[in-house]
Amino acid sequence: MSSESQRLVVVGQGYVGLPLAVRAVEQGFDVVGLDVDEAKIKRLAAGESPVEDITDERLRAALATGRYRPTTAAEDCEGFDVAVISVPTPLREGNPDLSYIEQAAAAIAPHLRRGATVVLESTTYPGTTEELVGPILEDGSGLVAGSDFHLGYSPERIDPGNRTWTLENTPKVVSGVDAASLAAVQAFYDAIVDTTVPVSSPKEAELTKLLENTFRHVNIALVNELAMFANELGIDVWEAIDAASTKPFGFMRFTPGPGVGGHCLPIDPSYLSWRVRRSLGETFRFVELANDVNDHMPDYVVRRLMMALNRRGLAMKGRRVLLLGMSYKRNTGDARESPSQPIARQLVQLEAEVLVVDPFVDDRHLPPGVTRVELTPEVLRSAAAVLLLVGHDAFDRELIVEHASYVFDSQRCLPPAANVEYL
Repeated sequence: MSSESQRLVVVGQGYVGLPLAVRAVEQGFDVVGLDVDEAKIKRLAAGESPVEDITDERLRAALATGRYRPTTAAEDCEGFDVAVISVPTPLREGNPDLSYIEQAAAAIAPHLRRGATVVLESTTYPGTTEELVGPILEDGSGLVAGSDFHLGYSPERIDPGNRTWTLENTPKVVSGVDAASLAAVQAFYDAIVDTTVPVSSPKEAELTKLLENTFRHVNIALVNELAMFANELGIDVWEAIDAASTKPFGFMRFTPGPGVGGHCLPIDPSYLSWRVRRSLGETFRFVELANDVNDHMPDYVVRRLMMALNRRGLAMKGRRVLLLGMSYKRNTGDARESPSQPIARQLVQLEAEVLVVDPFVDDRHLPPGVTRVELTPEVLRSAAAVLLLVGHDAFDRELIVEHASYVFDSQRCLPPAANVEYL
């Protein structure tokens, strides 16, 4: 597909949609960035990027071309050649919430024309593209998927903050409801990314995304549970992981931590489990067990911290605890489903004085009852305990070890020291 004069609509301008929109502008597309968040659209129009992967300079360059238009008005989608839906798919009381997908499809359906292409990128259960999105588009347009317009699915593989693997060089799985749709979807992404990987249908592409994240979820749960048992047995799990990692085949390194976060790991495997339960009446036992282990890691971290204070004759109530890192991963402000959040809330409930340091996460993503501070020698010395939850590069590790009386390092970011305890 030639990008010349191609009109692209990207529904959702967050961690997935904005990089796609900006990259498409850079490749010559005319892009409409549609989002329901008026505040976000105003920031985008002013050249202020809400995500770290797109700098303000890169966003402003896209705006300066005149080919990027952030908007909340669905009518601005009129006449599109390609539309990509990249909206959130959260869980509500353990069940998939596809309302954002439904709203997105309904918004673009009246503007769908013959020969256009629609791609779903949002993570979801197998069957969503054909069983949910297709009928909404058909009802709203009077057209038929496959014969009148192209429809496909391509799972997003955005890893916020990753400077090595980006949208451009991460292979992109593509699919379509028929051969013509697959060809159209692949042609679009061939203009955006370096490598595309076609699969036979949207269901396989949807399952691909869930498989990738379920694999990580299950293996992280394995090392998390192993870390808990190893601690009770007096064994250094980190040394064992390091040693196992020297094996050049048959082993993939995963490390324990305070829990899992982001949009993917705490949510995506549950989509697969829900689909299996609803369609087959079976329980996806690996996913259910992994959920149980990973969901309770914040509780375990708090318990380990309480035990450490108890060994020093200190109660949690009234003690100053300094939390380092409130995002779900290092070097990003993405706080979605971050395990740091429930840890902070539990400590507040235990009546600790909770201070937090995070140079990336803004105040609106901090739990109630915590106080933001800067990482200084005085702050470190004043805390009864420092809890390192996210290993941001911005944290001065030598400063932490030198001035903290006690550090519980949940990710083994700090060098070994008498005042440092690892998860």
